Amino acid sequence: MAEILRMDSRDVADVEHIWTQYVPSARAQRIDPKSFGFRWRSAAVEGMSVVRYALTATVESSVQPEDQIVVCRVAAPAGRVMSGRVTLDTDLPWATDGREVRAQWEKTADVSAIILDRSVAQHVARQVTGDDLLTLRLTDVAPKSPGAGRYWNRMFNYVMHAVAAADDDPIIESTLTRHAVLTALSTFPSTFSEAMASEPRLSAPAVVRRAVEYMDSHAHEPITVDDVARAVHISTRGLQYAFRRALDTTPTAHLRRVRLDGAHRDLRNAGPAETVSAIARRWGFSNITRFAAAYRTVYGRSPRETLEQD
Repeated sequence: MAEILRMDSRDVADVEHIWTQYVPSARAQRIDPKSFGFRWRSAAVEGMSVVRYALTATVESSVQPEDQIVVCRVAAPAGRVMSGRVTLDTDLPWATDGREVRAQWEKTADVSAIILDRSVAQHVARQVTGDDLLTLRLTDVAPKSPGAGRYWNRMFNYVMHAVAAADDDPIIESTLTRHAVLTALSTFPSTFSEAMASEPRLSAPAVVRRAVEYMDSHAHEPITVDDVARAVHISTRGLQYAFRRALDTTPTAHLRRVRLDGAHRDLRNAGPAETVSAIARRWGFSNITRFAAAYRTVYGRSPRETLEQD
């Protein structure tokens, strides 16, 4: 069940009290109460908290989490964010799972953050890579590229609204948490990226690896899960059991995701004459409304937005 918290306050003590509920290591080292104003909005589900707040004051703060992964953006015209001696781009998010990040600003900062339980994120990373011994660790606080950082910013807006509107549905909430984890691990350098680059799905059974490879090669064709099962010489029921055990998903869901990824690539690389409908049909989506809904769930924006912006 999502825990929703909204607060508007002019009491300086409220800042650190609320901060430490969500990020125990957060500290407000200096706040000038003369210009103080605080507006907080958050939603928490199992394994994840999504936070947006505006803080008007002269502030020096720091965060150094132990059992969390914090992905945050501090948007402040008169602000500065640093990790060690490195100054970070305030237009982009940063992430830490232990490295100290310091922020300072005057006047108002608009802060957006997703706080992930480290154990939940590691569980997702192990499922996706198939490496049950993977120790998840971020290797840099800055995103891999400006484009990756901008995508995170768009994804945050989607998750913020979606968590609040999930209507306490545990399946939707867990899906959103998983989506946030995988987007974070795609946005920032980590041992997850290294594992995916070196030995993807290392410990998955051979039949699952063959099925995944078949889907990757034939997803643009009108194949079904029965076709995949026949191609790897296993019953459909056996394939479903193997996927659930190895990857905690179904062959149908994985095939749909591969097709969504293909459509996503084509939308980003589309020529001026191409349409969303044509690209969707190319990847086996005959119902454009359902395609658009599934696409938004995964990528945080509509297919048309991707086609027009990228």
